Amino acid sequence: MELDILTQRLITLERKLHQPGIRSDASMLEDLLHPAFTEIGRSGKVYVRQEVIESLLQETERLEIVSSNFKCSLLEDRVTLLTYESFTRDHVGNVTRQTLRSSIWKLNEKSGRWQMRFHQGTPAANSKGLIIPKS
Repeated sequence: MELDILTQRLITLERKLHQPGIRSDASMLEDLLHPAFTEIGRSGKVYVRQEVIESLLQETERLEIVSSNFKCSLLEDRVTLLTYESFTRDHVGNVTRQTLRSSIWKLNEKSGRWQMRFHQGTPAANSKGLIIPKS
């Protein structure tokens, strides 16, 4: 698959995980997250797949997640690194949680679907590097 097409596909999948409807659907989360998925959260804590799924299902405050500046690198055949920036916008438009993000996506050979194998969110040192689209 051409890298530009693959990049767009992975951006679409990544952004699905930002959508409240997906974040509250266990079946969709299980499809998108690899069985061996792990995450290093903004706090520095390590989470396993089931902890992430349970946490997302219990979210009560659904903030808008905005993401930009995606870059995709092919690490090896069927494994990619997707990096980007994100922030949340609350119900009155305030920007919070500016974060640098990286995800490793792996093609599941049995299903033919891409699944997130690893994710890390790191608080941005400052907001000057982040591009914040106007609402």
